[in-house]
Amino acid sequence: MRESTKLMSKLKINLSKKQESELIDTHKSATDKKEADKIKCILMVHRNQTIKHIEEDLLIDRKTIGRHIKHYNKSGIHGLLEQNYIPYAGKLTDEEINIIKNDLRNGLFQTAKAICDHVEKYFGRKFKPESMVKLLKRIGFSYKKTKHVPSKADKEKQKAFVNQYEKLSEALKDDEKIYFMDACHPQHNSMTAYAWIETGTEKEIKSNTGRQRVNINGLYSPMDQEIIYRKDESINAQSTIELLKQLEQKHPELKTIYIIRDNARYYASVLVKEYLEKSKIKMMPLPSYSPNLNLIERLWKYLKKNICYNQYYEKYSDFKSKIDDFLEKRVLDSRDELASFIGNKFHIVDTS
Repeated sequence: MRESTKLMSKLKINLSKKQESELIDTHKSATDKKEADKIKCILMVHRNQTIKHIEEDLLIDRKTIGRHIKHYNKSGIHGLLEQNYIPYAGKLTDEEINIIKNDLRNGLFQTAKAICDHVEKYFGRKFKPESMVKLLKRIGFSYKKTKHVPSKADKEKQKAFVNQYEKLSEALKDDEKIYFMDACHPQHNSMTAYAWIETGTEKEIKSNTGRQRVNINGLYSPMDQEIIYRKDESINAQSTIELLKQLEQKHPELKTIYIIRDNARYYASVLVKEYLEKSKIKMMPLPSYSPNLNLIERLWKYLKKNICYNQYYEKYSDFKSKIDDFLEKRVLDSRDELASFIGNKFHIVDTS
């Protein structure tokens, strides 16, 4: 009894009501018995159950109890549940883990099973897929979609643009401003996206049969998250000139307006060039195949995320109205969130 009391004093843990409630809620939703027992172990220690009682109830030894407490104290529930004991025969050295990390960076493995096979082939260690998933998370990898990038993107031209932009921003005067310009064409149809859905069930989203789109030509300033846009039947040289006029009319106090644009034909048309000859607007084209450098692309992604993903609109007029409400009101009420989502850093695409 004395030994048990001494050991228990070392393993003592005091949970707040919030922590205890969080553990209980997680235990109720746990589907893995081992994870449920880990949570139960922490709760039993907190409630001053004896070591012997915990050992007999959970069929674990004192060292395991201590390990669970150590993991929880270090990283909370996440640390408690993510820590996965690997038998000695399955352990990997630091050098082997670094090799695996390098293999993952330079190749694509679509399943945890494929990585298990890879590890067994080259290192002679056997892992179960569920154990491999926990190891992958521990060493900084997550399961997510790949992304398309333009195959013809020029890394050096992208770097040159970023350098030019930074110099322009630093030298910008009080009566000057920078905008990014691009068009967006959201379709009147729901877009399926990720969501938390009960295991074993499916969540259905209605879809429309029509193919109507809202054609938006827009300007975004990273300086103050200002958005200027117009909707037209089609985006062309004439509608672009109308957008430029709208911009100049809104800011008569500005002496020079810089617009960074992509290489759409209507932005570089003869009509637009003729208009710019007598305008205070200066156009700056992005390098070819570099949508990653156009900050307004992130605005359109933000719009689709909030308006289109997992959303259904019965009428086309409702869909258009929702877009207007979002661009004119909602983004004004969430400037900090918008600025955080869009950011001001550029991602250089390297396809070499």
